[in-house]
Amino acid sequence: MAADPNLPRMNPPLMPVQGDAPLPTPEPPESLFERFGWLYAFFRERLFRDDTDGIAAALWPAGPPPPGSRLLELGCGPGFYCCQFGERFRQLDVLGIDRSRQQLRRARRNAKNRQLENVRFEQSNALSLDLPSESVDALLCVRLFTILPQREQALAEMHRVMSSGGRCFIAEPSSRLRTAIPLAIMWGLANLMTLAGDYRSRAYREPPNATVLPPDVFGSLVMSQPWRSVWRWQDAHYQYAICEKGSANADARDTATKAQARSEDYTI
Repeated sequence: MAADPNLPRMNPPLMPVQGDAPLPTPEPPESLFERFGWLYAFFRERLFRDDTDGIAAALWPAGPPPPGSRLLELGCGPGFYCCQFGERFRQLDVLGIDRSRQQLRRARRNAKNRQLENVRFEQSNALSLDLPSESVDALLCVRLFTILPQREQALAEMHRVMSSGGRCFIAEPSSRLRTAIPLAIMWGLANLMTLAGDYRSRAYREPPNATVLPPDVFGSLVMSQPWRSVWRWQDAHYQYAICEKGSANADARDTATKAQARSEDYTI
């Protein structure tokens, strides 16, 4: 059948050029702490030791924190230490930060069950904290650097948000076996689920092996920031650092960072 010459001529539709189409943004890998949050919470709440007494003495050596003091915990997980300190010091404003929604849901439930109105939790990234500079009086960071490769960037953020005269407490495992167990079990579960046909378990953002920092590397990391004073020591299972931030207006002699091996001052 011939085309009607009176009808307007229609041009063929333009075909999209493959190179012009925007590439889809790949989704970030899932977190083991999101997928198996219940398992890590079990380790934190039932198997890891409780150092609340020693941490409290390190952060507030002169006595209980003054009313309105602010405590920040990075990588708070299920909120174990946030709830411990919030219950012990009701005058303390406690904020726990973690990337895992599952961990934060459990942390909020724990705080609610203990009726801790001074404890709250937020999803955030330790590499870029949504907090003003000089806004935190005390900071707690436990087992964070075993799975976080951008350690100096995180430590720089810790220094930025700390107020002058404030202290942060850092604890990292020194035992490779103890460090590896939680991560290895979560990876083992993920691999078993993959064999069972759950192909979501192929990629996670955590490394396959937890990192144990050698003492010299841990020391260099801690000293990468201009703390006024640093106390550093270790025992059979952990290595510790207490870092105190100086005043921005103090002279260079007073703010020079000093490393002091004084493990006898603290019982952890």
